[in-house]
Amino acid sequence: MLSTVNLTQRYGKRVLFDKISIMLDPGKRYGLIGANGAGKSTFMKILAGELEPTDGEVQIQPGARLGMLSQNQYAFEDFTLKDAVLYGNKKLYDAQKEKEKLYMEGDFEDDAVNNRLAELEMICADEDPTYESEIKIEKLLEVLGFPASEHDDMMSSLTGGDKFKILLAQVLFLKPDILLLDEPTNNLDIETIGWLENELKRHEGVLVVISHDRHFLNGVVTHILDLDFSKIREFTGNYDDWYIAANLVAKQAEMDRSKALKEKEELEKFIARFSANASKAKQATSRQKQLDKLDVADIQLSSRRDPSIMFRPHRDIGNEVLEVIGLGKGYDGKKVFEDLSFKIEKGDKIALIGTNGVGKTTLLEILMEKLPADAGSFKWGQTITTSYFPQNTTDLVVGEIKLYDWLQGHDPKWHIDELRKVLGRMLFSGEEQEKMVDACSGGEKHRVMLSKMMMDAANFLVLDEPDNHLDLEAIVALGEALHRYQGGVICVTHDRELIDAFANRIIKINEDGSVIDFEGDYESFVEQHGK
Repeated sequence: MLSTVNLTQRYGKRVLFDKISIMLDPGKRYGLIGANGAGKSTFMKILAGELEPTDGEVQIQPGARLGMLSQNQYAFEDFTLKDAVLYGNKKLYDAQKEKEKLYMEGDFEDDAVNNRLAELEMICADEDPTYESEIKIEKLLEVLGFPASEHDDMMSSLTGGDKFKILLAQVLFLKPDILLLDEPTNNLDIETIGWLENELKRHEGVLVVISHDRHFLNGVVTHILDLDFSKIREFTGNYDDWYIAANLVAKQAEMDRSKALKEKEELEKFIARFSANASKAKQATSRQKQLDKLDVADIQLSSRRDPSIMFRPHRDIGNEVLEVIGLGKGYDGKKVFEDLSFKIEKGDKIALIGTNGVGKTTLLEILMEKLPADAGSFKWGQTITTSYFPQNTTDLVVGEIKLYDWLQGHDPKWHIDELRKVLGRMLFSGEEQEKMVDACSGGEKHRVMLSKMMMDAANFLVLDEPDNHLDLEAIVALGEALHRYQGGVICVTHDRELIDAFANRIIKINEDGSVIDFEGDYESFVEQHGK
């Protein structure tokens, strides 16, 4: 249904991928993975026809309908929510809008008008044979958190995150034969991600998805497309299946490479020792030929690099950590939450969850004194020092300054050697540390903020969706770091694998403002309370 032939993409001397020929079959759901900058989104845009490759071609089965999740959140500002979703099927949208206009303004005594109306009715019947498009749109909007009272609101009235949800509804409404999704879980809460998983499992055509949510990939995909070393290797199974196999391959490659290096070293020693000896010359020449054929570079390990995240508190955490009493907050006369009370004890690592809009970010901003509460109070223990990862990190990590200068701006006492080491842990090599902060991608900015948190050496971490923009390897490293951390944690995230990695307590804020405070891991929480 969808294939590529010798697909190549270059930018100057840099080759993203080279001569990729793959066949993607209906009924298979592919997870496209690779390190940040490997070219995943570029490859997806070429598949969708949004970008011309340097060489090669994309072949699509005639008549197949292709849909790609749009990334332009501001393309439909003058549309109502319903119309923006309907636009996913542009043929149906154009026919319905023209038909509405003719019924409003047309001259029904004119045969041309009546003939055109008949043609439009045929198009609508072909595109929407059950005449249920409006019902389908309403259901999509409601499950994504938009009540019926908002369906005729303008797109311009929505936040960026909610606009993205409409774009997701738009491409799902089309029900394309070939569905291409780049980070579809961004801005979705856990419940909505679960719904999306179930929707995609029912997709009967070709699905290609890029996601940093490991749980989502495991639940949806049947095959992995691994973009590495400018090639794509296909693997049957979900992400965890691939991860286990890839690690086995890496271990074997490392062993093979070590063996090859040892063999090369022995050959070099033999040649150096005997090349001047006439009686050994023939043997030395033979060994030299062996050495010339031995290319260690051919035995490649993965190009991916795992960050080394390590949070070391400068002092032990005391027994009194945080007490929240009767906290309340509202906006424009609407309560976000009220009478919120809980106590954090030593050893607690909390995942703060709940649907979008229940006040998770608001609560963290109050605790970090970025917002005033309307009611109630909170008190940190005397031994507690905090480090904060805000949701709007990409807007805060800014400036025409180098990475280490940005970090040092938070504490002039931080030594440049330590700053360079911590940036190195977050995969910024020597040259990359000279990069200007404003030139960083979203993922790089998140890694810079995590670098700052490592330098803070606090004994309590407050994190608001730190996994956004991070690749899978970085999220795994973050989960392991939070698990090993000897301080306290409260973290807002929708990544279930990340929650599983560190959380020993779950606090869920419900839409009615009530709270579930659960002692235990996320798996146990789901068993008792559902998602």
